[in-house]
Amino acid sequence: MSMKHSVYRGGYPARNMQPDPESDIQEYSDFEDLDQGSEEETDEEEGEEDEDCEEEEDLEEEEDPALQLPYPGFIPISLKYLDQTSRPRNWCLRMITNPWFERISMLVILLNCVTLGMYQPCVDDKCITNRCKILQMFDDFIFVFFALEMTIKMIAMGCYGKGTYLADSWNRLDFFIVLAGALEYSMFMDNMNFTAIRTIRVLRPLRAINRIPSMRILVMLLLDTLPMLGNVLLLCFFVFFIFGIIGVQLWEGILRQRCFLKPLPNVTYPKNLPTYFQYKDQDKDYICSSPNDNGMHYCTDLPHYKLGDTVCNSTAKPSSNNIPTATDCVNWNQYYTECKSQGQNPFQGTISFDNIGLAWVAIFVVISLEGWVDIMYYVQDAHSFWDWIYFVLLIVIGSFFMINLCLVVIATFHNIIF
Repeated sequence: MSMKHSVYRGGYPARNMQPDPESDIQEYSDFEDLDQGSEEETDEEEGEEDEDCEEEEDLEEEEDPALQLPYPGFIPISLKYLDQTSRPRNWCLRMITNPWFERISMLVILLNCVTLGMYQPCVDDKCITNRCKILQMFDDFIFVFFALEMTIKMIAMGCYGKGTYLADSWNRLDFFIVLAGALEYSMFMDNMNFTAIRTIRVLRPLRAINRIPSMRILVMLLLDTLPMLGNVLLLCFFVFFIFGIIGVQLWEGILRQRCFLKPLPNVTYPKNLPTYFQYKDQDKDYICSSPNDNGMHYCTDLPHYKLGDTVCNSTAKPSSNNIPTATDCVNWNQYYTECKSQGQNPFQGTISFDNIGLAWVAIFVVISLEGWVDIMYYVQDAHSFWDWIYFVLLIVIGSFFMINLCLVVIATFHNIIF
């Protein structure tokens, strides 16, 4: 046979080896039709799957009774008898879900803050003036509003159980405040005065925390960081303990040191002289240094005694009344020569290093940077000039390091959560 004729291979005619453009185009169109058909089939399958998922979700919604409630976020039955469709509870649910309900509550809380700040119990303790009576009327209105708000929420949300009113800690605080107010009014009706109950009024502004989400987040953040701050507080305790022991060992009783009168033979001191030296024109105490220490105040450094505008320079004469004249008087301050630890501690006896407890109080005052220089000057007067090293180290470690360490812990925990 000639090569121009078609050749049969395996019972089928073999194609011509030359390329045929028309056949290639036909084959390409056939492949496009197949691709379009497969895409349409996949779209139909996906549509059927979506319809099946929607049908399953509809079945789940029909099976879940909580999703069929008018208010799915609340329990089905409140106070054992009231469902969400009953008239009193449905009305209460509509109220608490209305945004104006919380806005009005916030305005009443702000009004309560203003009225609490305008009270003047020292000026009008018996509440006789018109100002006090008007403020009392506002306080009565605010208490009634808070009581009604609590009642409405209890009816709408229920009292006990998961998701109810008392399940929230902030709602329990509101309940406690309203209960304390009711106790206050009941005692007022019985003519009883219980001031401790009235102080619970100051907790009313805390109700605003539950209404402001950002503030509530910050408060919860602070409460959540307390376990992490435990290590910081432990470090603070060690710093207080170490510096307290050093202060007690070095300065126990020195802030009581005063210059006392030395008894002299045949010399009678005036009756108006104090037992130890005190400034007449200053509230500051003159704390002396004993001979064994290197303080900055000694009993020999006392100023001259003054009688009016006259500066006294004379010495006392034995067996004499030593009556002052217009130009001459006795310098009685020169006889305050005995430095003894028998006086009172400075600042009405609150600041000293006599024991570890009082030392901690002094350390806390120094760390707060409030009046710490006066404490340092007193210690330097009685002990040594170089005691400033103790106070500088205490401020650097306590005030600059430990307080900022607490802020670092809170900021780190905030970044972890948010």
